[in-house]
Amino acid sequence: MEKYIEKARVIMEALPYIKEFWGKTVVVKYGGNAMESEKLKELVMQDIALLKLVGINIVIVHGGGPVISDFMKRLGKDPVFVDGYRYTDEETMAVTEMVLSGLINKELVAAVNAHGIKAIGVSGKDNRLIVAKKKGPKDIGLVGEIVSVQPDVIQTLIAHGYVPVISPVAIGEDGKTYNINADVTAAEIAIALKAYKLIYMTDVRGIYEDITREDSFLATVNGDIVKRLKAEKKISEGMIPKIDSALKAVESGVEKVHIIDGRIEHSILLELLTDAGIGTEIAKG
Repeated sequence: MEKYIEKARVIMEALPYIKEFWGKTVVVKYGGNAMESEKLKELVMQDIALLKLVGINIVIVHGGGPVISDFMKRLGKDPVFVDGYRYTDEETMAVTEMVLSGLINKELVAAVNAHGIKAIGVSGKDNRLIVAKKKGPKDIGLVGEIVSVQPDVIQTLIAHGYVPVISPVAIGEDGKTYNINADVTAAEIAIALKAYKLIYMTDVRGIYEDITREDSFLATVNGDIVKRLKAEKKISEGMIPKIDSALKAVESGVEKVHIIDGRIEHSILLELLTDAGIGTEIAKG
């Protein structure tokens, strides 16, 4: 009997959060191991379905770097990275768009649909959702930085009950196609939609005062603390685009940004619908 009572307690613990988030928009940046493991992918889709069914507007922005690299190697082309960014010539851009918008995006749409939830996939090029320009100062090819986001198509999909699934490919001011960092894309989409929350799924637990010490994990931080950790170089290079985007999001009106470990089963539900949470939440300083 006790185990059934415990299940009821868990459900009741989620109730105030469901009330808080009902009708609000949550952007999920989906990537890392949760995207590569079939088991974890299925659990994430279950989380997405549950959140949608209780009245939360979910928007998914996905990456796909490892799959792009794999396809490039199959085509006899070695991936090249410059300061953490994929050097993207025209051939690499063609593979990137094919994999992100054609393969991964449609697989995710089908995975959401399989749970009885309506989803539609779009890329940043659709209806000029994301307009970009060439990223500098180093020449890294067709890698772009976002100039503007026109969220009308996403808002229309949300209004009609769909889960938008967005690939981070943009149209350039010059008419060219650009590859955009998925973390940056998720933040800019969240800002444009005036989203309530932004969730980054990663392969780490969250933010640490000292990454070598598990007991220095930070469950909640504000913008000032994050800026200090950056200045003290306590945030690893790979996390910097994510952290910079998170700071911009909370300073631009997103209520909170959450960095969670996507390797944990049902990590989204545990972070949003329980008192303790499992990751790091970032609020405005």
